[in-house]
Amino acid sequence: MLRPDRVREFRRLLGERVLVLDGAMGTVIQSYKLGEADYRGERFRDWPKDLKGNNDLLVLTRPEVIGEIHRRYLEAGADIIETNTFNSNATSQADYGAEALVREINLAAAQIARRAADDVAARTGRPRFVAGALGPTNRTASLSPHVNDPGFRNVSFDELAATYAEATRALVEGGVDAILVETIFDTLNAKAALFAVRRVLDELGLDLPVMISGTITDASGRTLSGQTVEAFWNSVRHARPEVIGLNCALGAKQLRPYIEELSRIADAYVCAYPNAGLPNAFGEYDETACETADLVREYAASGFVNIVGGCCGTTPDHIGHIAESVAGLPPRRPPLIEPRCRLSGLEPLNIGPDSLFVNVGERTNVTGSAKFRRLIEADDYAGALEVARQQVASGAQVIDVNMDEGMLDSEAAMVRFLNLVAAEPDVARVPVMIDSSKWTVIEAGLKCLQGKGIVNSISLKEGERPFLEQARLLRAYGAAVVVMAFDEQGQADTVERKVEICKRCYRLLTETVGFPAEDIIFDPNIFAVATGIEQHDRYALDFIEATAQIRKACPHALVSGGVSNVSFSFRGNDVVREAMHSVFLYHAIRAGLSMGIVNAGQLAIYAEIDPELRERVEDVVLARRADATERLLETATRFKGEAGQKRVEDHAWRAWPVRQRLEHALVKGIDEFVTEDTEAARLELGNPLGVIEGPLMDGMNVVGDLFGAGKMFLPQVVKSARVMKKAVSHLLPYLEKAQDGSNRSNGKIVLATVKGDVHDIGKNIVGVVLQCNNFEVIDLGVMVPADRILETARREGAEMIGLSGLITPSLDEMVHVAREMKRQGFEVPLLIGGATTSPAHTAVKIDPEYDGPVAYVKDASRAVGVCQSLVTPEHRAEFVGKLKSGHAERREQHKGRKVKAPAFSLAEARANRFRCDWAAYRPPVPKMSGVRHFENLPLEELVRYIDWMPFFNAWEFAGKFPDVLTDPVVGEAASNLYADARRMLKQMISERWVQANAVIGFFPANSVDDDIEVYADESRAQVHYRLHHLRQQKPKPAGQPHYALSDFVAPRDSGVKDWIGSFAVTTGIGLDDKVREFEVRHDDYSSIMLKALADRLAEALAERMHERVRREFWGYAPEERFTNDQLVREEYRGIRPAPGYPACPDHTEKATLWRMLDVEKTAGIRLTESFAMYPTAAVSGWYFSHPEARYFQVGRIDADQVADYAQRKGMALVEAERWLAPLIGYEVAVDAA
Repeated sequence: MLRPDRVREFRRLLGERVLVLDGAMGTVIQSYKLGEADYRGERFRDWPKDLKGNNDLLVLTRPEVIGEIHRRYLEAGADIIETNTFNSNATSQADYGAEALVREINLAAAQIARRAADDVAARTGRPRFVAGALGPTNRTASLSPHVNDPGFRNVSFDELAATYAEATRALVEGGVDAILVETIFDTLNAKAALFAVRRVLDELGLDLPVMISGTITDASGRTLSGQTVEAFWNSVRHARPEVIGLNCALGAKQLRPYIEELSRIADAYVCAYPNAGLPNAFGEYDETACETADLVREYAASGFVNIVGGCCGTTPDHIGHIAESVAGLPPRRPPLIEPRCRLSGLEPLNIGPDSLFVNVGERTNVTGSAKFRRLIEADDYAGALEVARQQVASGAQVIDVNMDEGMLDSEAAMVRFLNLVAAEPDVARVPVMIDSSKWTVIEAGLKCLQGKGIVNSISLKEGERPFLEQARLLRAYGAAVVVMAFDEQGQADTVERKVEICKRCYRLLTETVGFPAEDIIFDPNIFAVATGIEQHDRYALDFIEATAQIRKACPHALVSGGVSNVSFSFRGNDVVREAMHSVFLYHAIRAGLSMGIVNAGQLAIYAEIDPELRERVEDVVLARRADATERLLETATRFKGEAGQKRVEDHAWRAWPVRQRLEHALVKGIDEFVTEDTEAARLELGNPLGVIEGPLMDGMNVVGDLFGAGKMFLPQVVKSARVMKKAVSHLLPYLEKAQDGSNRSNGKIVLATVKGDVHDIGKNIVGVVLQCNNFEVIDLGVMVPADRILETARREGAEMIGLSGLITPSLDEMVHVAREMKRQGFEVPLLIGGATTSPAHTAVKIDPEYDGPVAYVKDASRAVGVCQSLVTPEHRAEFVGKLKSGHAERREQHKGRKVKAPAFSLAEARANRFRCDWAAYRPPVPKMSGVRHFENLPLEELVRYIDWMPFFNAWEFAGKFPDVLTDPVVGEAASNLYADARRMLKQMISERWVQANAVIGFFPANSVDDDIEVYADESRAQVHYRLHHLRQQKPKPAGQPHYALSDFVAPRDSGVKDWIGSFAVTTGIGLDDKVREFEVRHDDYSSIMLKALADRLAEALAERMHERVRREFWGYAPEERFTNDQLVREEYRGIRPAPGYPACPDHTEKATLWRMLDVEKTAGIRLTESFAMYPTAAVSGWYFSHPEARYFQVGRIDADQVADYAQRKGMALVEAERWLAPLIGYEVAVDAA
């Protein structure tokens, strides 16, 4: 079998079964008891250095031993063997003086492995593959070997890339099928390797799979160089690896949580090859082959992996047992990951549509900060690092680093500073934006970053050729990029020019370079306003308007800008400048501004700006008046002291009552007086707990309202939280004194904000209240993974575990922790709390996953009672019983009626399918083919299509419309509601609160069993998409068929040419902005009303478009004329079923629909990771034209259909069961749930 054939087979098998990688080479070599003479051989008999231990050299001196070890692993069941080249690079071989042998060793190693693999493949009839191994080297590019000089490096990116390139060429020449960059403890080393590998493969014109495997060094869950698993993945995913995995350092038991996380976040195949447990006191491995195999099997059974194998301490016996243990288990199916700009420092930063505004700290920039420039010029890098630390502490999620100063060696300064930043975890945790107008400085900086950073910037200033060259290099280095709105004619200064240039760049980057759209960040140029020059008046507004158009025209791309530019004409007046920045951000963020370079420590709160100043600033920013500049200048003088004086803080608020002072300090983030005021409040109230539950919580509620309304930004909320913590810290000793003096603890509890969540104020207050009541609290902080929570609880002997979270994904993480507690045999109570948690979710989702007590704790006031009941022996049993019965009652309410098992097998249901005389039926040919989209459709046309009854159902009115309006009981209330709705609907339409978009398409199609083949064109030679449907299996009266939607499309073997249509519509564009207006006014009634009306309009639009499809676009019913009542009763021909609804209940089918219509681009509707549509006022589905097509409910389905469906979709059974869970009419195996 030739290499191209082997590579194709390898890729096919990855999705077909769990493949097995070999085990440790060094462990088995040790068993041969080789001596110095074996390593030297005849050729190196007189070598000047000792060679024993240079295992890679054995491919030249004892090739028969290496070949035999390869064969032993292959015969044990390995599908893939690694070349014996872990140290075959110049830096590692330098220890032996053998740098010149790198190419020869790699070539010989590849040839030996190739011969072994081909030999065993020929004897067994099963293909075997060779992975060319590139080890980590014995040096680190992102860490200093000298404690006293953290900026020093003993190897460079270029040196690593050169030796990795040499090794890769030799491995490829020797016949490897894939390249494996493994045992990565420093991601910068790996990035150098990946840079080299891609260059070599491109030069050779080869498409070989690239495999990457990192190393988590200990229970911290980080690499040696400090990255978390997700940060590591974000750093290397640009290399487009076929496989991503983890190996070495840990045994299978310890490695499990990190493999699970990688499986969740990576859209590549996943491999795992752990050590044989942890080493004993003598550095040996005691875990038996059976023990390792059992642990690794659980990886596969849980759906985490595609490749398994062994690392240190494993032998052919281990691999044999592993191969047996995973045989027959399905491989993991890589998930569909939502496009997001995924950056990293030591920790990940993922930016998507639901992300808050990202602050890029501007003070580590010699051109923007005189203080930072002076520090760098004085060689005071310690002081410069402190500036960076302050930026991150103030809320910067990215730091912008610029060294472009004429008197500096910019490259050297950039390298020195970034190397020092890498040694400061508080700073290095965030991504870096390398900011320079010099390409050489940019490249020098990129070679220092182990994380995925941003380059600021490139442009079309010098034309397309250098632009594309730089973009390709950035792709190879693994960086996102800021693209300036600048072309050969100069900077864009109008909306039209900004949009035109950005669209051109977007096409070049995505279509020519293959640059990921989500890694493109446009900067459409923020220019100064209020300069006195009329042509500048619209600069801010032009940026805001261009931002909205760019976000719409360039899907997934982000928009950024240097915010301080907008206020440049008011330099010296900090009050006005901060107000301008805040107002500008308030409007630009709503237009789609994703991030901005700002001083994260200096942002005014929009809602707190002096009303007159805010109005006049908005006049300038939004170009609302011709005299806006003059009016702002008049006002500005009142906010500025004498020339040259610093602004004097207004301390008038210090005369307010202490409760108001604390609220003001929290909202403003002022901690200067908080200890003094907290003590005054304690003395006034006479109770430290009362201070927390009274004025401090009142102040934080105000902060929450402002933040939710978009009138505070994240850094300000962070500062508010710090004020809160400082106040609580002052009160803690008084709370401790308030205890009863007993030394005996009521109980020990571990508290943690779960992984992925950083909100901890509520958790901290709960901890304080529990401590006040003599509980011992171990607070693990925020972003805590499950394994650390449980390891701490076990080590500390905790009697309870408390989980907190504010964001929605935290709910899933809490379910995961509960599962882990059960898997690890915990019995202690689990407490659940946080803003998004609820009694229902706790009962339905969390409690069933854990056998021990699970308690929902609404707030701190209830925490003590719950905990005391759980630790008091005489109360515990009764309390736990009430908890369990309460959960069961809620689950019963949630579950509804009892599940009925399907009555027919899939084969029987298919035999009873709907049948049509296809020979006598001629499907209508659509009047149009392909895709057509519609923007800003007239809302007034939709009113007559509204089905009002679901609107009333949303308000919990039952009955029929319009009868509900005259109902003797609810008629008056329903009529008032209807009148309000009609008034709002009229205003919605006249003021264009929302925009209506639609996209439709028609495609040649035929059915094959329960699937529908959608063809590329009318020749029907190529299947472009395949739609998967489900068939009813429920009991049916005689003569009634078991339907599947595919029944309504002509079968392929009938020879009849049929068609299918698809659509997606929304009336939700702009909805969120209007809802926010109501929420700001605390007008919940109008907010709910608007959302309900938008949903009705979306359904009306779907109805209207279906009518136009029947009359115009498909055109099979051009004379059709129905009243709205007839439309509601569906008296027309044809149907429009929606994925996720009864006739096609699998939400994942939307992914195909989105690809067919390019929905996000054409209609502005995106899919979440759970396949929900956003905006939510949206409808999507299929068009069927057959006159007997009808809606139906699939209902319960059995295991035979789920297995068949999973196989048809190429989906793991456990994944199919997860998505089809509401339909499943059988008991799902526990490990597949």
